[in-house]
Amino acid sequence: MIGFLRGLILHRQPPHLLVDVHGVGYEVEAPMSTFYDLPETGAEVLLYTHLVVREDAHILFGFGTETERRLFRALIRVNGVGPRLALTILSGVSVDSFVRSVRDNDTLALTRLPGIGKKTAERLVVEMRDRLDEAGGNRGAGMAEMNPREEALSALVSLGYKPQEASHMLQAIPETGISSEEFIRRALQNAARGG
Repeated sequence: MIGFLRGLILHRQPPHLLVDVHGVGYEVEAPMSTFYDLPETGAEVLLYTHLVVREDAHILFGFGTETERRLFRALIRVNGVGPRLALTILSGVSVDSFVRSVRDNDTLALTRLPGIGKKTAERLVVEMRDRLDEAGGNRGAGMAEMNPREEALSALVSLGYKPQEASHMLQAIPETGISSEEFIRRALQNAARGG
């Protein structure tokens, strides 16, 4: 099993990354939550990884934090949730928000994520409740705090935007230490202007 990669980012186009580790190029798929905190192309990155071996492919998934990887691993053990759907979940909601939804039995919040219907949301709540500790759901013990951009993404997805669309809206806003509310306001203003 490949536990982590440390190398230079050669190419990045969500959800794909190409990372050069001492002359070997690793193709990695990562959630948007990881992409937000990535350095620029050419810079060094550390990614925690999970390798999925299928009959027709070996797919390496990468995460910016150990907490994200723990949640991913817990999600793919849920009946009906594969690696792609787990990646979509991590792209559409922060670890903290997901844990809150599960603890509060908030299936409605989960159904706002792409690919999550009512039955899948109910299954996630039931099956993930017992796995929250292993997924980093123990508040204060390794929980990743959401940054303002992640909070804004989560809010835009809640407003009905697709994660990729919301991500694109936020990329147009230079990060200057603004609040999540300001990110949302500017993103909605830009969308209203058609840009």
